[in-house]
Amino acid sequence: MKTLAQMATEVLTTADGREKTALSHRYAALWFASRAGGAAPIEVGTASPPLRPARPDKPELLAPRDVPRRRPGTPQGRLALLHAVAHIELNAVDLHWDIIARFSDTRLPLGFFDDWVKSANEESKHFNLVCDRLEALGSYYGAMPAHAGMWRAAEDTVDDLLGRLAVVPMVLEARGLDVTPGMIGIFEKAGDTESVEALKVIYAEEVHHVAYGSKWFHFLCGRHDLDPKEVFHSLVRKHFHGALKPPFNEEKRAEAGIPPDFYWPLAEETPIKERL
Repeated sequence: MKTLAQMATEVLTTADGREKTALSHRYAALWFASRAGGAAPIEVGTASPPLRPARPDKPELLAPRDVPRRRPGTPQGRLALLHAVAHIELNAVDLHWDIIARFSDTRLPLGFFDDWVKSANEESKHFNLVCDRLEALGSYYGAMPAHAGMWRAAEDTVDDLLGRLAVVPMVLEARGLDVTPGMIGIFEKAGDTESVEALKVIYAEEVHHVAYGSKWFHFLCGRHDLDPKEVFHSLVRKHFHGALKPPFNEEKRAEAGIPPDFYWPLAEETPIKERL
């Protein structure tokens, strides 16, 4: 029987998006069957995950400034928006399996691994939902260039679990809570009810992923007698490149356990590069 960390590493080293998410679903089901006592116990174990996950040949990955901008009010613009969401979701699958594999040697309750397996499983569903919409509209994931910098947060926090929790779920995924309502509005205006439904599923479940980040961030701060707000500010300044961008979805952020005094002070700062 493979350990959970070995399973996570196998997902990370699978390149094709559909194959990666199928494996993710399979291993999540095995883990939860084991946890429910309906299968042989699975150990968390340890592993040596790759610094970067395997990726398909397409999409071409470009620097953020080089990714073409398209008007969201046009059919091509809406396809580009869905393609960007698919790319985000595939990265999220890897981010959640990576936190399992990379920090499996840290002393943590099994509930930590439950939360991130559940998140990885949901992100796999999100990727497939958006890919299904792309294909129904005559496109596919890989048809357009995509953002090359999305794995940077993982590389910057490769040996810092608190930093990973601060930057990935509590900054990057929280940003999704801010922008998804606007995306839903774009597809509602276009009468694309299937894409609206897919985005609503993503929106509802992303709140939980941000909440898991906040929960385990506070847990680890409590373990080490650290002030969560001060540590969050310090780690985001260290690992996140730039200021946080308002407007913020304060209601959903609060639902996920992130109060305004965590993020507003970081939004008020000028990015370091602009100071030089």
